[in-house]
Amino acid sequence: MYPMFVLNLRAGAALAAFAFICVMPATAARIKDLCEVQGARGNPLKGVGLVVGLAGTGDKNLDAARRQLQVLDRLNVEVEKLKDLVSQNTAVVLVDATLPAFAKEGTRIDVRVSSIGNSQSLEGGTLTETFMYGPGPADGIVYAVAQGPVSVGGFNAESAGLGGGAAVRKNHVTSGRVPMGAYIEREVPSTITDGERIALLLKRADFSTADNIREVLNDRYGIDTAMALSASTITVRIPAERQLELIAFVAEVESLEVRADLPARVVINERTGTLVVGGDVMIKPCQVAHGNLSIEIARTPDASQPAPFSEGQTVVTATTDLVATEETAYLMPVEGTSAADVAMALNNLKVTPRDMIAIFQALRQAGALDADLEIM
Repeated sequence: MYPMFVLNLRAGAALAAFAFICVMPATAARIKDLCEVQGARGNPLKGVGLVVGLAGTGDKNLDAARRQLQVLDRLNVEVEKLKDLVSQNTAVVLVDATLPAFAKEGTRIDVRVSSIGNSQSLEGGTLTETFMYGPGPADGIVYAVAQGPVSVGGFNAESAGLGGGAAVRKNHVTSGRVPMGAYIEREVPSTITDGERIALLLKRADFSTADNIREVLNDRYGIDTAMALSASTITVRIPAERQLELIAFVAEVESLEVRADLPARVVINERTGTLVVGGDVMIKPCQVAHGNLSIEIARTPDASQPAPFSEGQTVVTATTDLVATEETAYLMPVEGTSAADVAMALNNLKVTPRDMIAIFQALRQAGALDADLEIM
């Protein structure tokens, strides 16, 4: 929607170079990309189940045995002693999914399976019949039933009997998915209108964007059709002639294009070394000088040997060398009224990637950067 440039600040990079994603005038966005219709949302489901068929990588505790006993009880299989069920081929897992809005009984949905014990891997396992409940404490109402083979998308391989403890691991193998693994057993009523109006909820609250949506809807369907109640909520009156075709009306509203107006923002993630600068970011005229101070400390071991036949002891000492190097820095003019101008001005400083983050923070502190600085 907006021009921006992304700077990847990987450690060890020699020069901060900007990669332009797009530098063009802001374009319009569809209402469906900016808003959600109130009432048309999913609901989280959860349950605790048992994964069986593991090759010795399951849980090593009694809780897995208790779950096995519950499964066998449902199948009318009697077990005399709990210790007879202790096995490393089963794992207790948390099963969760999202019940989509307007989903009907019999619809199949994907579920996610995550180990909650000390299982080493769910590779090759099969999820047994698991009841899934709604949010909050389980109230006995089963909304879906899940079961099926677990796909982990990875593996663990270890050397056996060869010594050395060599192992190879690909991806995360203590969680996985069961594609289309749950059947919906109970529908959740979804209401998107009171008969006269629908409500649009902005995914990112903004007063200007909400007012733009109101203006577009009133121009299309008549004055007083839409009303912005807040920076995140717009109510839309359903025209009398469209009340019998509500779905078509909502689809038409969602397809309308509006201009989103979001605040200028610079996002910094020092953990991954990523800097994202929004297209509306501007830098006021200023002078910037940034110099690097590098301090290198080297310790060299030195052994002092006693004289022959003196019965002395060898003494090991260390010589410390300290070298401080500071690069020459010059005042450079920095100014920019667009993403391209900002990139060119900052690249002229020829600083290292980590220095670029410090410069943005200093620009914000000096008042030369009129943008939100968000550190992730």
